[in-house]
Amino acid sequence: MYKERDPDIEAKVTLLSTKDGGRKLPSGTGYRPAHLVREDYLTTGVQHYIEQDTLRPGESCFANIWFITPEAYPKSLWVGKNIQFQEGGRVVGYAEVKKINNTVLLRNS
Repeated sequence: MYKERDPDIEAKVTLLSTKDGGRKLPSGTGYRPAHLVREDYLTTGVQHYIEQDTLRPGESCFANIWFITPEAYPKSLWVGKNIQFQEGGRVVGYAEVKKINNTVLLRNS
């Protein structure tokens, strides 16, 4: 799915530290948490880390992210928006939008 098209966004991804409620183990490129793209819409996104293969709790890196069915939540993103991502009901990190490649997702000012 995700390598067949350009990534929807590029983001600075931060995993919460374990003491702040984050994961105990690192995540690897291809990690698929749920992303809260709108207050009322949670969707899976595939994170592909740029220039590294793993991300440890408490660390940040840049990543390309592909979302499932972005046409279902159009105009929901802007550069600088922070998107929380989670495993089940537990928030494990944040993605700060740095670049939007999929214009369907771009919110008009």
